[in-house]
Amino acid sequence: MPDTNKLSRRRFLKATGGAATAAALAGCTGGNGEEETTTESGGQEETTTEQQTEAEDSGNELSGSVFQRILSGTVTTLDPVAATDTSSGIIIQQVFDCLMSYPDGLPTVENELAADYEASEDFTTYTFQLEDATYHDGSAVKAADFAYAWERLAASENSRRAYFILDSIGIEHETDSDGNYVPGSLGVEAASDTELVVNLKEPFHDTLEMLAYTSFAAYPEGIVGDIEGYDGEMEYTEFASKNPIGAGPFEFAFWEKGTAAAVSKNEDYYGDVAQVDNVRWQVIEDDTARYNYAMNENADYFGLPTAQYDPGKVQVDNVDEFGREVGKYGPVRNGKTVNYVGVPTLSIFYVGFNMKKVPKPVRQAFAYVLNQDQMVEEVFKGRGSPAYIFTPPTIYPGGAQAAESKVEADYPYGVAETDIQAAREVMEEAGYGPDNKFEVQWTQYNSGTWEEMAKILRDQLASAHVDMKIEKADFSTLLERGRNGQLEAYTLGWIADWPAADNFLQLLNPPQTNTDQTGPISYVNWTADNGDSYQKATDAYQQVVNNPAPTDEAQAVRDEAYVEIEESNWDDVAMLTIYNRKDETFWYDSVNIEPFGGMGPSRQKLNNVTLNR
Repeated sequence: MPDTNKLSRRRFLKATGGAATAAALAGCTGGNGEEETTTESGGQEETTTEQQTEAEDSGNELSGSVFQRILSGTVTTLDPVAATDTSSGIIIQQVFDCLMSYPDGLPTVENELAADYEASEDFTTYTFQLEDATYHDGSAVKAADFAYAWERLAASENSRRAYFILDSIGIEHETDSDGNYVPGSLGVEAASDTELVVNLKEPFHDTLEMLAYTSFAAYPEGIVGDIEGYDGEMEYTEFASKNPIGAGPFEFAFWEKGTAAAVSKNEDYYGDVAQVDNVRWQVIEDDTARYNYAMNENADYFGLPTAQYDPGKVQVDNVDEFGREVGKYGPVRNGKTVNYVGVPTLSIFYVGFNMKKVPKPVRQAFAYVLNQDQMVEEVFKGRGSPAYIFTPPTIYPGGAQAAESKVEADYPYGVAETDIQAAREVMEEAGYGPDNKFEVQWTQYNSGTWEEMAKILRDQLASAHVDMKIEKADFSTLLERGRNGQLEAYTLGWIADWPAADNFLQLLNPPQTNTDQTGPISYVNWTADNGDSYQKATDAYQQVVNNPAPTDEAQAVRDEAYVEIEESNWDDVAMLTIYNRKDETFWYDSVNIEPFGGMGPSRQKLNNVTLNR
């Protein structure tokens, strides 16, 4: 039987290129991807007062100690298979448990609801023994619950992550003549109440890492009836918004959409019972309002908007083996010096283009004028590193040095420079000019810092015959419009679901970008009609799919394909990369909390947090 800790450590080092450069993120994200943004936007101090009053008047009172936090984005659902945004995932992480987990957000998987496991020699069959655990309703966690929950992930109309289980990890299943999943055919068996057998079509290099994602969480069999064979013990909307039942260290307390959410400790948790009675999140999308809320000490743990951030106030006392910078920051506006952690995360923040609506010359013009280095230093105040490839450098084939060499040798639009002349030329070759400008709509989340970057691009592009209009939208609206194919140029980020290049490059697999289909993973609509490298990218990603094994031979094939996908994106500019973020979080001395790891704060469970007040 594999040694879980050794296997995790080996994979971690392979993924990151060394302990000192540990990094990772979690799924689709807006301005920052986590609870608090690293960006700045306009706003009035009164916003905080209004939101505080609304929450206080809601009637949702919590008894006992409360760990106060902030969410910068709207929670959309509490259903693990439906959630794609980070704010929802943060709550789900506390309420639901999976077979595996990333302790404190470190990219080293460990057992969670899995007490033990065995893998077959060919890595196609995994047998899990379950912990003696109960759900929040008092019922026992059983292997059949996983079979049911994963069937929902594969077959429910509410699932947004079916490709995780059917394609990415590739659990055995049948398809019909149109290639659609045949309900009930999933290769997951409850051999007994405590033994779960999982059969893969072929070995997958990050099986355990995938099973730590909250889409694979357990909940009672038959709780909702959105798949064949189940009528449901409750209505779907009740489960997804009012009564989510999991086996996590916290039970759901309340959720007021757009205002606040809270969880309360699970006294019967099979692991470490929470030290705090409650965790409460205030939802504040405006950066200035979030800053005021934290400075008034209404939040114990928070981020600082870039407008109020001063890199000169960071004092790093220690950099640990995982690359986490730990120290102090201050004084802040209220005179306090707060605790600080900065973690380089496996993240990518980018501009995506709906290629059906934005022609290639326009996309290339964007690439020529964008100076990533300038944006990171002048706009984002050095809170990250400039990105010229979509894969975070530490998990690029060959590591960060190989990524840097590739960019220096082959990036076609200029590294650390703005080339307005080249942008103008590519537009004029396409027939555009002073009297025939191309109009493009830029849509971003509510962030003044990203708007500052947008204005720089807008002014530069004006000299290259591109008329760029800027609009802002809340995160959930932006995602909805993206799924419906209504965006033109848009800003988003990606946080690692598992620490491997294919987790990022799946966003550049052309067939998965079609907004005419259900659940596109990105919104660029990359086809042969709008991209010269469409077929190259499609074929390369198929090579990744065809060589999923955890072997050196398969890894070599995947690595070659990863590079081809990056080159294809450079050629067609489906997505224009901006930067890889360093997550920075701050907290008052009243809180004792382990620094989060490279998977980011959204992956950190909070049952070991203590309060000193």
